[in-house]
Amino acid sequence: MNFLHAMGARVIGCSEQSKSIQGTTLAVLEQKPIFTDEEWQLTAEGYNALAKIAAEKGMRVTLHHHMGTGIQTTEEIDRFMALTDESVGLLYDTGHIYYSEGSQAKMLAVLEKYLPRIFHVHLKDVRDEVVAEVRQNKLSFLDGVKKGTFTVPGDGVIDFKPVFKILDDYGYKGWMVVEAEQDPALANPFEYAVKARKYIREKAGI
Repeated sequence: MNFLHAMGARVIGCSEQSKSIQGTTLAVLEQKPIFTDEEWQLTAEGYNALAKIAAEKGMRVTLHHHMGTGIQTTEEIDRFMALTDESVGLLYDTGHIYYSEGSQAKMLAVLEKYLPRIFHVHLKDVRDEVVAEVRQNKLSFLDGVKKGTFTVPGDGVIDFKPVFKILDDYGYKGWMVVEAEQDPALANPFEYAVKARKYIREKAGI
């Protein structure tokens, strides 16, 4: 926190790694961790405490919902947000929520529902055909990433235009970080960065 503050950051992105299977060989869609009621309560209390500590330095804490963790699905996001204080934010990730739910409508519903508590955004696209392979063959999160589950905005299945409109209409002023998480041997980083920049300029006007 102190390092981030010194670097000028005012938002802290946290991913709940308790029991995470991200780096394992376990099937990400079938073997993700499920928290007990006690674990939910401890997690919420922990984030409430983190938010209070961060607030002393004028900073805010966000939870990054993430595949392979105990806070992955829309239902789990809802439970986390209900258990935590308003000072705890959500790091909204288009790629992870679409991956989890397989639906543009559900992806946008999470964005609209928690807009006042979204302090940071990750822009990530998804390749449906890779997710289908992950599901069919019960692959791990890491295997899927290596095969190209994620890509830059404009290169996958997600339509980002409504995402940008919702954020703009609300007056969102935070960061939007472009992510791809691809094997550079298969996807040239510079070429994909240029592709993402062109797409965002066209769809968001920025």
